[in-house]
Amino acid sequence: MTGRTRSLWAWGWQDKFPDDPARNGLAQLARLITPKATPALRDLPAREPNVPAPRVTIPDALQGLATQAPRDRAAHTRGRAFPDLVAGFANEYAGAPELVARPVNAAEVARVLEVAEQHRWCVVPFGGGTSVVGGVDSALARGDHAAVISLDLERCAGLHELDAESRLARLGAGTLGPALEDALAPHGFTLRHFPQSFEFSTLGGWLATRAGGHYATGPTHIDDHCHALELVTPRGTLATHRHPASGAGPEPTRLVLGSEGSLGVITEAWMRIVPKPRWRAQANVTFATFADGVAAVRALAQSGLQPANARLLDPDEARLHRVRFDGTSVLLLGFESADHPMTAWLSRALELARDHHGTVVSGPTETADVSRSNDAGAWRQAFFDAPYLQSALLSIGMLSDTFETACTWAQFAALHERVTTAMHAALSAECGGGVVACRFTHAYPDGPAPYYTFIGPLRIGDELAQWHALKTAASEALASAGGTITHHHAIGRTHAPWYRRERPPLFGTALAAVKAALDPAAICNPGVLT
Repeated sequence: MTGRTRSLWAWGWQDKFPDDPARNGLAQLARLITPKATPALRDLPAREPNVPAPRVTIPDALQGLATQAPRDRAAHTRGRAFPDLVAGFANEYAGAPELVARPVNAAEVARVLEVAEQHRWCVVPFGGGTSVVGGVDSALARGDHAAVISLDLERCAGLHELDAESRLARLGAGTLGPALEDALAPHGFTLRHFPQSFEFSTLGGWLATRAGGHYATGPTHIDDHCHALELVTPRGTLATHRHPASGAGPEPTRLVLGSEGSLGVITEAWMRIVPKPRWRAQANVTFATFADGVAAVRALAQSGLQPANARLLDPDEARLHRVRFDGTSVLLLGFESADHPMTAWLSRALELARDHHGTVVSGPTETADVSRSNDAGAWRQAFFDAPYLQSALLSIGMLSDTFETACTWAQFAALHERVTTAMHAALSAECGGGVVACRFTHAYPDGPAPYYTFIGPLRIGDELAQWHALKTAASEALASAGGTITHHHAIGRTHAPWYRRERPPLFGTALAAVKAALDPAAICNPGVLT
């Protein structure tokens, strides 16, 4: 619809990838950030993918639903984790799916699953392909299956029904973030869920991975916005009951949320929507120490004020996102409402920040008509551009990646110390040194969700071993410090070893039983979750 082409290997739009002068500028910046690095421009991969011939032909039952076009298969080979970028940069598509199916409704999704079960092929549900944990990797899903079907939900999209009185919208699972907001806007509503992958990810993908979104407090995950949903499985359709709340046993919707395509395919959902905000009050606060900022965010999270934005950036994170360059930590604070001005809430929040040695450096300001304001700003734009930066850094010989967790406030200081110490040691061993930055993406009364970025020089030709050592160091540090292996990036295949250690063994047994009941032939995204 846009006339633009997504890159086969890098994040986002092909025409947005930096040109050579911009990459040279990035190389200069990388030298400043990591003085031991010697970044240099690498030749970009060929535009046409090197895709092997499919192992099977399209069955008659899927004629008109599926394609075997090489570029289509290449685009559905994997997600956008660092190993995916490395493989794409090498023009490696040996694991491409045999078919890409695009059903238009639940009945056609069921047909794809039926055909796959008959042929003992596996099916990988595919939304926007933005997984950073190996969640849509065809090669890893294949196992001993004769073929892989990538089931693209892009045609199961759009606003199907709106209940303005109840503030609910029925939406197709394949609806991309921007299209979803565009569909709701004429009715005066918004879902108000903006993950970093917003431009290229889908509602179904958010639900399947329990994505984190716009709100730093309050309704932080897509779970909180989901009213009911529909899951098509190889054994039938599971449509959850529509209600605002219920005490009738374990909640079926909660079983489907976060199932990552392993139990079936989410085809649509009723979502809780809200009126578009009219008032926004915001300010930026600096802290001489990160610890003071942490204490301020804890006070905010436990105050009941529920700011929409309460992102705390440590000094390195503030530099990376072009917010501050003076060595201070920064709290980006914001409140919003469709019903009333938020000045009083912001004023009280700033009092709490000052109580913890914060200095207000921007604001406070209140916008009475946010439809007329710039909803981006330096931080927001840098936030959405960060995945582009990761791809560009790879193209100049630099490794960059992120990981996130959640822990209690009482645990955080020790966890942060253990994680940063482990990552500095790993970066020293693997890269000769590097940067570890931290920010809080979300905050709860009982603990924060810290998000870490690490950057270091690559060993060309040994990128995957280098990344694996760093990822393992991070994951082991999180596990030993009592943090969860993921707050909102999902499990996929990358986090599976630590997830299986984290979850109660008996729950794993119960989950396997559910998988066997809904997908007895184990064709749905094998290797994920169970």
